[in-house]
Order: sequence, then structure tokens, then C-alpha cells
Amino acid sequence: MRSNLARCFLVLGFVLLSSSVYGREPKSSATTFRLDSLSGLEIINIKAEVAEYRGRRAVHLVKREDQPSEATPRMGDSLAILSGTDFKDGTIEAEVAGMPAAAAPADARGFIGIAFRVAGHGAKFECFYLRPTNGRVEDQLRRNHSVQYVSYPDYSWKKLRTEYPGVYESYADMEAGGWTKIKIVVAGTKAKLYVNGAEQPCLIVNDLKLGEGRGQIALWTTVETDGYFSNLTVK
Repeated sequence: MRSNLARCFLVLGFVLLSSSVYGREPKSSATTFRLDSLSGLEIINIKAEVAEYRGRRAVHLVKREDQPSEATPRMGDSLAILSGTDFKDGTIEAEVAGMPAAAAPADARGFIGIAFRVAGHGAKFECFYLRPTNGRVEDQLRRNHSVQYVSYPDYSWKKLRTEYPGVYESYADMEAGGWTKIKIVVAGTKAKLYVNGAEQPCLIVNDLKLGEGRGQIALWTTVETDGYFSNLTVK
């Protein structure tokens, strides 16, 4: 009798433990890249170094000395890809600081951002980026172009602005050269961009142009920019 009763309690305990373990929602995992070294970065068409900037070590991306100042590469040529990353859906957070580089043309804006679902060593990707000098300028139209979504290689900012004016860019407050927190949330063919801890996104994309792909994560900039990246986390 006691033996049967003990067996019942044992089975009941096992059932409760199993339901607790196997029914539990999986905890989200996070990977942090401090970006205080160049280890694990694939550099494409840009100079990369580690520098001290505004109180922290960061990855600094800037034009190489052998790149002519008058030549601007195709959008997408300036990347630092985080080797080994494999991202489909989730959240990417980072801190970036961008400003026009020395001797940059007058229309340079300090372009800086994060690319995701990068494939083929930068042959294609999705990207959100900032135009920091637009954030506080006394020109409302330029302010409306403070943040931008692009999809390489087929959807440049110019194509999207021409064919879908106002849909893939928006306003967010930021300081040129100051550290700006960005958060990108991706789910399927949708993505949202948050700036400086805002509870609401400043830009929503409901039709990522590459569809439901996956790929690496990269630091994104242009040769016209003096750009810094720090504390990137992927969840």
C-alpha cells in the first residue's frame, strides 16, 4: 500500500516537473559586442580602428587615405560586418556617433547606422541609419529626413524617397557627434527603429524589401562620415 502510494507521488512529481520545464517560455538570450577591438570584424571599403571617443573605447570608421575625397562609393560599400552573427528576428541595440568627416562635401550629414540580415559579404542587406546633422537643423524638411530605411542593393534612399515620399524616413532628435542610442526590432517582414530610449518607434517599416531572410549584422556608414560605434547587443 505504502509502496503504491509512494509510486503515485513520484509519478505526480515527475508530471508536474515536466510541465514546468517543458511548458516554460524560453528565456531570451542576449549577446553583447563591446566594440572595443577590431577582432571579428570584416571591414569593407572603409578604414577601421579603435579609438577613445567621448569617454569610451569604440570602433571608429572613417575614409581610408587611398580613397579620393571626391568619390562616394555605392550605398552599402562601407561596412564592418560582425563575423559569426546569424540574425533573422529579434532586437539590436547600439550606440553610435556620427558627423561629417573632414573635407566632406556640403551635403554630407554624418550618415551612420546598423545593417542586418547581411548576406554575401555585403552584397545585400537591410539597414536603418541616421543623418545626425538633420536632427536639430532650423529646416523642417531636413528634420523630416533624420532617420532612413534602405535595402541594398535595389532600394536606395533616393529610389525610396522618389517613389514613396515620406514613407521610409522620419524625424528623431539627435546631436551630430553625440552618442545616440538606437534600437531595431525585427519580426518577419516588419522592423521598427527607436532612438534615444523612446517608448515609441520613430520609423516603422512594414515591408522589408528582402523579405523574411536572415544574415549577419554590420556597422554601416559612408566615406563622408566620421563614425563611432559602441556597445552593440543582439537579443
